[in-house]
Amino acid sequence: MNSKLDQSETIQPGNFWHGVLEEGSFLRIIDLQGQQGVDFLCYNANNLEERYHAPNTIKAAQNIHISKGSVLYSDYANPLLTLVDDTTPGGHDTIAGCCSAWSNQMLYGVSDAPGCRENFLGALSHYGLGWRDIVPNINFFCSVPVYEDGHTEETVFENGKSVAGDYVTLQAETDVLSVISNCPQVNNPCNNGIPTEIRVEVYRK
Repeated sequence: MNSKLDQSETIQPGNFWHGVLEEGSFLRIIDLQGQQGVDFLCYNANNLEERYHAPNTIKAAQNIHISKGSVLYSDYANPLLTLVDDTTPGGHDTIAGCCSAWSNQMLYGVSDAPGCRENFLGALSHYGLGWRDIVPNINFFCSVPVYEDGHTEETVFENGKSVAGDYVTLQAETDVLSVISNCPQVNNPCNNGIPTEIRVEVYRK
């Protein structure tokens, strides 16, 4: 990665990050302590109606878990980001979506527990986007096993396989609005019960 560090920010659990990546630049997400879920969305910065599309991404990858070499495709079937580096074993979840106050109530009987959907809404509000613009997202460093008969774990998630210092690096294939929620979830194993901080780095040419 022959680029210079342009931005580095530590994101506490329950907080979010957003920014526009210029074509050819890199976004690195570092799991500082391991087993921390990171929810991720992206949009074409030149046409915000075009956004990450899980089905196109899964079909192209031929796998419900993405890893090094996977391309994040839009609903127009255009490449948005390529996962060019990944130190995490087992890949990253594309199917379980984000937590929210509503899903925490539905799944765990916990009230007044906002999650990543609320973080996404906060980040997207800076770009005139809102509820209808949130689509099924990627969960970096998250493990969602699916068995041969189609069932998942009772909690959907299992403990993540990342360790301290694991990271993913994404390269922008066009100008891309990227949105990150550092997941605050404590009701399932996606954060091993203890949400921790992450670091976000942007490298530009």
